[in-house]
Amino acid sequence: MFRPHLHPSTLALVTLFAAAACGGTNNTPKSSEPAVATTPVAAVPESIVAAPVPDSLSIPPNVSYEAADSAYRARRYAVATAMFAAYTARRPENPWGHYMLGLSAWKAGQLDHARGAFEDVLKLDPHHVKSLVNLSRVLLEQQQVAEARERIEAAIAIDSGSVDAWRVLGRVNGQAGHVDDALNAYRTALTLDPQDTWSMNNMGLLLIGAGRFDEALGPLARAVQLDDRVAAFQNNLGIALERTGHITLAAQAYHAALAIDSSYTKAQVSLGRIDGKSDQPGVDSVTVGSLADAFAERAMTSVAKQDSTK
Repeated sequence: MFRPHLHPSTLALVTLFAAAACGGTNNTPKSSEPAVATTPVAAVPESIVAAPVPDSLSIPPNVSYEAADSAYRARRYAVATAMFAAYTARRPENPWGHYMLGLSAWKAGQLDHARGAFEDVLKLDPHHVKSLVNLSRVLLEQQQVAEARERIEAAIAIDSGSVDAWRVLGRVNGQAGHVDDALNAYRTALTLDPQDTWSMNNMGLLLIGAGRFDEALGPLARAVQLDDRVAAFQNNLGIALERTGHITLAAQAYHAALAIDSSYTKAQVSLGRIDGKSDQPGVDSVTVGSLADAFAERAMTSVAKQDSTK
């Protein structure tokens, strides 16, 4: 299969916006000590990194899962890492302790620690899909693309209905420069969950990085239509709108990003870049809603075609 690679000039764009392409939920278990998977709850954004553990903090060796979980949910990730490390030393047979240690260490910026924790889960349960998915994410951050691919393909082999797994496969293919394969992975994720805004966002970023700005408009507009509270979505939509000559709408998107997060530097820089500019001559008159609706309709048509061929 021919796999197009990103042109070097576009790799900078991918790198610039990549921090906004790693979202989604991490499916943390409920605050208990489950022996099997429990109903997942939404996790906090992956971009947040906690402060170091204070030197004065003493972690009791008998720390409970609930106490460590509370620290995690309070976004005290370095503290949660220390707590789950103590908990897993006492209860090494519980895979969920190692799993939460992995999530905590990852969000605390301790990638090697996170990787080891997820691998410990897989020693206890080789079919632990959430650990395979999140281990793949950690490996991507460590630029270990081949190992990330091995893990995420194993996750999909176990659970082909995992939206998170297909989304991460999209990131793996994108980071490897396999644009069309990445797009197909995101499309599969959206077939499974038509409202997966992070797959839409990541698809848009990939297309921006490939210089396919017109194609990036639809998925990014749809992501904003479904969830207008994520600054990254608004900023990325602004980039696609700006690159296609829709300067007025781009400015609105950048302003929306800053309304959500006034410290969002990328949007501040982008607004300065287009200050005083007008729409490029001859651009089609569009709205974010019309772009989003068109993308949603195309996605539904694609799903219907797939269903008809089964």
